[in-house]
Amino acid sequence: MMQQLAILARPALHLPVIRKIRRNHGLEHATIHLLSRRVKNLSMAGRSSATGFILIGEAPTEQIEQAAREALNRMKKGEHQLAIHPNCGTNLVTTGMLTSLAAVIGTRGGTARINGDRFAGLTIMMMLAVLISQPLGLSLQKHFTTDGDPGDLEIVSVTRKTWDVPMLKQMTVHEVVTRGGSA
Repeated sequence: MMQQLAILARPALHLPVIRKIRRNHGLEHATIHLLSRRVKNLSMAGRSSATGFILIGEAPTEQIEQAAREALNRMKKGEHQLAIHPNCGTNLVTTGMLTSLAAVIGTRGGTARINGDRFAGLTIMMMLAVLISQPLGLSLQKHFTTDGDPGDLEIVSVTRKTWDVPMLKQMTVHEVVTRGGSA
């Protein structure tokens, strides 16, 4: 079903700016996949745009650049599955939306007080929503939010920055700048 929806959405998904973002998002995931094999206890978040992506978290810049270049090379050779990552924000949003929907449906038509029977049913509905959201989120990534085929995408640069964050020490951000990817 998700594939049929993606076919209907193809004109929008193939707009040059959307395609670049999806390809950078896929490269971001592939980079994190490869980096997590090299850096123990990697804790990293990312955000993609039409100009590349950023990785937030501590890791050596050289390893990030090596992982990004290897990821791009492997994706160009057909390892498109590297674009899908289980910890993607798409999965988190899908889980949040489905559990919220289950909560709304489960409390619909009731009073402000939820009795024990209703609470048990609501809990089961929300647990099912979490279970369904995992494969659904991966499918949404595959068909909508990432593109495992990088096309003519190229890495231009990888730079490290630190940002002072109130009430935290510093935040390390690596920016991976790309070009191409819209064709």
